[in-house]
Amino acid sequence: MDLKTIELQTPYTPQSRFNDLKGIEPEFWKKKKLEQMNKTEWELLCDGCGKCCLNKLEIKGKIRFTNTHCRFLDCQTCLCKIYEHRFEKVPDCRDIDLQAIREKPRWLPKTCAYWLLDNGYDLPEWHPLITGNADSVHQAKMSLKGRKIISESGIKDYENYTVNWQDL
Repeated sequence: MDLKTIELQTPYTPQSRFNDLKGIEPEFWKKKKLEQMNKTEWELLCDGCGKCCLNKLEIKGKIRFTNTHCRFLDCQTCLCKIYEHRFEKVPDCRDIDLQAIREKPRWLPKTCAYWLLDNGYDLPEWHPLITGNADSVHQAKMSLKGRKIISESGIKDYENYTVNWQDL
């Protein structure tokens, strides 16, 4: 399957994940450790902010975020355009698994639900699992939507694009 075919597949609707939560234990994130969650619960933890798709640099043992993003990030939905095929098309794409969540230095944003829960915090009030609304992350201005971000295509000196946003 070529890249154009992948991108033209049925578009994913962010809200569809939160429309029918029958069979999902209410507030499962308060009752289970990350290791105990099933695939559906794990995926529901993602708030759809898109921040993990920003390019990062490690400088002197610290992660610095840039305002450059993976070329497959949809800047309107803040979701990956090729999510099911991302590892095939982007060899350095990172899976959000327990190892990634616990990696030092921390490369996930400080608002990441996986990181928050693993470190003893609760989900923020704007998280879609709390509100039932996938857009709540955008409404709270906790996503990349509306920010000055640019595609990584053609970027050579990422050092020139580092940002110090408070939610990273």
